Amino acid sequence: LMASKVGAALSTSSKTPKPAALIFLHGLGDTPAGWSSLQQTLPKLKPSLSNLRYRFPHAPTVAISINGGATMPGWFDLYDWPIGIKAKDDKIGKLKAIEMVEQEVQLLEQEGIDRDRIVVGGFSQGGAIALLSAYHAESQKEGKKSFAGCGALSAWLTLKDELVTTSTTPLFWGHGQYDDKVLFEQQAHGIELLKTKCGLTDIDSSEYPMGHESDPREVEAFASFLDRVLYGDTDAEL
Repeated sequence: LMASKVGAALSTSSKTPKPAALIFLHGLGDTPAGWSSLQQTLPKLKPSLSNLRYRFPHAPTVAISINGGATMPGWFDLYDWPIGIKAKDDKIGKLKAIEMVEQEVQLLEQEGIDRDRIVVGGFSQGGAIALLSAYHAESQKEGKKSFAGCGALSAWLTLKDELVTTSTTPLFWGHGQYDDKVLFEQQAHGIELLKTKCGLTDIDSSEYPMGHESDPREVEAFASFLDRVLYGDTDAEL
């Protein structure tokens, strides 16, 4: 039923949606292959998402302090485990990761996709960088447009003293109630900060009876979020 409604909604418009993209960042120790199935799964849930350009960047290999300095794919270093709301930040690593996202954005812009037609998302560490890419003060420098949306799955908000003072970038945040790695408290804490510090109001938050993982219901909710922020209004049309 949901898919047929979306199809009907799309068919009523004679205009073509502006091109759009999803940049999705994997978690610690993972590779793009861990999440690239979204490219097949999301369009099955929402047909409009078959129009998306999908980008799954690969994290650099970095030393991880909580693992005794062992190297693995990661967006930044970790000093605390589990990751609660008082976890220490690797500011240098995170700012470098934001720049990697910016490079992906620039490539998409060269393909004709505007910044305000891009959703940046990620899982765990990748979600932390997605949040920074959308809401860190750097994100609004030099007159940059805001992203179309931000998707944070089992993520956490970092560099909390360097957030933008105002943001209208819609947020999806899904988290496991039994997450023993990125603690469940991070969701409510991060959302409250984004409300009070950034004035954010368009927040789609959901919780699931799971640990540090994903859930089919979460992916369905994320698909609905993407469909809404990218294809849910006439401003998205050429």
